[in-house]
Amino acid sequence: MVVDASGLMEIRLSGAGFTRVAGADEVGRGALAGPLVAAAVILPEEPAIAGLRDSKLCTAPQRRRLAERIREVALAVCIVRVQPHRIDREGLQRCNLQALRRALTGLPVDPDFVLVDCFKLARLPWPALAVKKADVVSRSVAAASIVAKDHRDAAMRRYHRKYPQYGFATNVGYGTRHHWLALDEIGPSAIHRRSFYGVENCARGGVGAGREVSDLGDRSRDSQDRREPQRKDKSSYERGGPRKVRG
Repeated sequence: MVVDASGLMEIRLSGAGFTRVAGADEVGRGALAGPLVAAAVILPEEPAIAGLRDSKLCTAPQRRRLAERIREVALAVCIVRVQPHRIDREGLQRCNLQALRRALTGLPVDPDFVLVDCFKLARLPWPALAVKKADVVSRSVAAASIVAKDHRDAAMRRYHRKYPQYGFATNVGYGTRHHWLALDEIGPSAIHRRSFYGVENCARGGVGAGREVSDLGDRSRDSQDRREPQRKDKSSYERGGPRKVRG
């Protein structure tokens, strides 16, 4: 049975006097191609958003509807993109932590407490707590998960128009059988993470090799046929509007 995020963490923090709780989460960590995306969201206590849950438990239409609603009612939203060449150069874990930190510090409204899904972030300017499966017990983390996933999926659909051979519109960069077969046949594109396990072996003369790809925009995760690679990231960031997007 699919259960909405309980909001237990926000309820307890509100009782302790914390009223602007920011939740942060990331998506795209295990993808072979495309950006890593992190988001931070501060939600008001009211109105409650029906159906708010971990993005992996939502269908694509549900995510789009929820992401739109979150942007309508949120006190603050910030999205950060980390491009594949940064992941290759700096490493996945470093990029992941940096993206979460930048999403939080880029919020146009300061939180008074921070909740992060799994990852502990040191030296934040606010009290913070890393919570395993935070998107189950925190509405703000679930919202961040949905916003990040919706943003990344939209970017991968745009990349699909440039690189249709890999099936990005459906696999959104993850290592499905079709994706690996395309890599074996034609090699990686300019948006593949060449430092990831298996991708480097396909790296000779792939599609778009040597050409810079401009950013084109802005978790039901597809199964991976190979082990998630170990990475090296920073990122390029861009701001836009009152709700910031960095990429």
